[in-house]
Order: sequence, then structure tokens, then C-alpha cells
Amino acid sequence: MSNPYEKYASLSPFELKDALIELASSKADRLMLNAGRGNPNFLATLPRRAFWRLGLFATEEAELSYSYLPHGIGGLPRIQGIEARFDAFLANNHEQPGVAFLSRAVSYVRDQLGLSASAFLHEMVEGILGVNYPVPPRMLHISEKITREYIVKEMIGGMLSAEDVDLFAVEGGTAAMTYLFNTLRTNGLVKSGDKVAMGAPIFTPYIEIPQLEDYRLESVMINASPENNWQYPDEELDKLLDPEVKIFFCVNPSNPASVKMDNRTLEKMTKIVEQRPDLIILTDDVYGTFANDFKSLFAICPQNTILVYSFSKYFGATGWRLGVIATHRQNILDEKISNLNDAEKHRLNERYLSLTPDVPALSFLDRVVADSRSVALNHTAGLSTPQQIQMVLFSLFALMDGNNGYKAAVSEIIRRRQAVLYRELGITHSISEEEVDYYTLLDLEAISRQVYGDEFAAWVNKTLNPTDLLFRIAEETGIVMLPGTGFGTLKPAGRISLANLNEYEYAAIGKALRQMMEHYYKEYTQNSSQTAE
Repeated sequence: MSNPYEKYASLSPFELKDALIELASSKADRLMLNAGRGNPNFLATLPRRAFWRLGLFATEEAELSYSYLPHGIGGLPRIQGIEARFDAFLANNHEQPGVAFLSRAVSYVRDQLGLSASAFLHEMVEGILGVNYPVPPRMLHISEKITREYIVKEMIGGMLSAEDVDLFAVEGGTAAMTYLFNTLRTNGLVKSGDKVAMGAPIFTPYIEIPQLEDYRLESVMINASPENNWQYPDEELDKLLDPEVKIFFCVNPSNPASVKMDNRTLEKMTKIVEQRPDLIILTDDVYGTFANDFKSLFAICPQNTILVYSFSKYFGATGWRLGVIATHRQNILDEKISNLNDAEKHRLNERYLSLTPDVPALSFLDRVVADSRSVALNHTAGLSTPQQIQMVLFSLFALMDGNNGYKAAVSEIIRRRQAVLYRELGITHSISEEEVDYYTLLDLEAISRQVYGDEFAAWVNKTLNPTDLLFRIAEETGIVMLPGTGFGTLKPAGRISLANLNEYEYAAIGKALRQMMEHYYKEYTQNSSQTAE
């Protein structure tokens, strides 16, 4: 008998999701629960209130010009006197939460960061109005200074000076990945056939992009151990000592295991970089802001590391498309480019000559900016200015939250959902300090062992095809999960997001999966009794 689900075996988890959703939605009298989607259903409201209130002030600033015309025409805002006009705006609207936030933000920028309040307000007003091209195209001046303070606080634990970090504001983490892969290849830092290492489990595109015709890279999997709380064993990390491995890609905290690297792993990575000073590291730290005392690889190996961060998940801003690429001002990427052979240098000089007469001085990050717009359109590169302003307001919201109240609130939301899910599944789940639990991996074999013992778990592992099981779950329960193997897990498991549904829905998921497991246990006992006869 043919397997109706076999045709889906080669699909990416995110393409497979659509087929699962269609099947889960097939019964009109049943609620479809899409637990595979990572889009959070919580969001930061105060910096959004500030955004809209700032927009009103900015519009008033524009209307100071051409006020004699009754046709809704404004002009470019002026920096002269902007602080006084803002103070008047505050006085007239001080009861509004977003306005009070803006007042504190101006004070923080002036008194704690040492920046000009007038220059800050003018950049925010011009930016939110979207009246100029992004200049510089990498990131607006003051916006970069504020955002890198946020990155240093949340990703680097204050271990580096913000002055040593450069940022490129991009359209979310996906754009960052696309731009970086392209510029690494374009500048000869990775070539077809090169070995690249993947810290598995990992966000699926990191696995898929190297296989594309444009790159044709050889992937080396660095496998985390589920038995050791998803940390990388030393023998796996030692694969990075191979001089043929050009770059190490990782997501920290991991996706979908949602566990950050512990101190032992970070110390091990420091020793590896000491032995491999030429190793490039790309760390995607989008879930780092959910962790307490998070420390990125960028903090301990800054010269070797490219950091990617997205504002999407923590602030509930997937539709805003906000992210940054960070590099240290003294990095091995620039060093590697300077050591290319003469032919490669000539090729790159021809490529970037329209940007600067001194191409060798063009940093790797500025090359990423140029390549993001195929060089010729570099003058129109960069994230739209209103997007950059919302990014700055998110950054200030976190920087001014001295008690980490928002972090504690979103963490509590996630942990409560996790608790009801596992309660209804009928199993225990211990939480370590490394876990952020944005996602959870349900290993059916491990759950079966905990509930019904080793023999039933062995039967499950032997009898049930993982992909078939996801389709059966979708068809019989209306629940959509993504396959863990699509993220590089060695053992079959289902990825459930703890960010996008409400508590009662996670309780329903746990109950439905438990009932399904009981059904399979009855099937197992019946087969066992028939075999015994």
C-alpha cells in the first residue's frame, strides 16, 4: 500500500507546514491549533505607543513650513529650537503613556548616553517622517549608537565597548542571512566545495542555503546532545579544529531546542578559536533576549564573530522586519580580505570602485551593505528610516527597563504555557537555567518511555514513521507541529512553539497528544498479546 505522505519527505519544515495546516483544517467542527508557527502572540506596546506619538509630533514639526497653505503640505523639520518645541508637546500631552516614555527617552539619551538631545530628536523626527534616504545607508548615526548600546547590554553582557561595534540595520534575520552568505561568497571568504560547520539543531535555512547551486558548500554537522541539555560535546566541537572548516554557523539559544550555550561550551569555544584564529563564526542570537545573563559568542570571540540579531520575537515585531548585523571593528574578515591574492583583489577592486577610490579600506560590513543592493544601488541601500526609528524605540525600552520587567513578563507567559502542556501530557519536565523555552521539542520515543516504559518506546521507534506521525497528528487532532529533523536533530521529534497560542490551547494539545499515545499503547498491547499467543 502506497504511503500518501511520502511525497512530502523532501520538503523544508516550513513548506511541509502548509500541507499539515491544510490537513489539520479539514474538519469544520474542530479547532485547528498551529503550534508550529514561531510568530509570538505577545508584543511590547509602550514603544509602539511612543512611535505613534512621536509621529504626531513629527507631523507638527513638518507643518511649521508652508503653514500659509491650506492643503496639508509640510516641509523638512528643522533642528533649531526642536527641544523647546518638544517640551511644549510634552506639556500638552504628558498624560499619554507614549509621550511620557518619549520624555524619559530624551533624558536617557542626553544624560546616560551623552548624546545631543536636539540631534536625537531631529533624527527621530526626520526618520519617522521618512523624508530622506537612509544616510548613511548602513544605519542612521544616532540610531546606530543607541541600538549598539542595546546589543552590547543584551547580547554581550557589557563585556565590550559599544564604540568597538559596527551595525548594519537590515530587514530581519532572514535578510541578514541572505546578505551575509552572498558577501562571504562574493569576497572569496567561502568558495564552492568549502567545508562549513553547522551547530545542530539549527534554523533550517542555515542547512539549506549551503546546498544551493549558488554556493555548493560541504556541511559538517556539530551535533548538540539532547541527553546533556542540548550542549555540544567536546568531541563535536573539536570538528572545528579541522583547518578545512571555514566558518561555523550556530543559533544561540538554539532553534528549536531553545537552550543557550553554557559556560563550559563558551570556554571550549574560546580555546578552539585560540587554536583556529582563522575560523569565522556566524552566531544568530535572536532568542538571546529571552535568557537571563545571556552571553553571545560575539562577547568571547569578537574578532572572529559575526552577530545576527532580530527584534522580531522578543518585541512581537515579525511584521516590522527589524534586525542588525554586528561586527567588531577589528575583525578577521577584513584581515582575510586584505590577504587575498592579487587576482582576487583586482576583481574586488573592479566590483567596488564606484563606491570609493580606496577599495582595500572598505570594511566587510560596508561590502555587505553594498552587495545588498548589487553595489550599483548602494546609494539607496539601508533599512527604511521609520523602521530604524521603531528599532531605536525598542532598544530604548529595554535599556531603560532597569528591573527587566518586560523580560520577566514574557518569560512567565512562556513558562506557564509550557507547564500546562507537559501537565496534560502527563510527564515531568525540568527546567535548567540555560533554557529559554520559546520552543519545545516533543520526542515521542522519550515521552513513551517515561509514560509506558522501555519496551513500548522501542515499539514506537520501530513502528511509527516520524513524518507520517506528524500527518496523523494533524489529521486526527488538528494539531500542527514541525519536524525536528528538519532543523538537524538526530532523533525524530516535533517542534512546538510556546509563543503563539494561549494556555488553554496548549492544555488541549497536551491532552490530545496524550490520548493519541494511549491509542498507540492499546495497539501495542494488542499486538504483543497476539504475538504471545
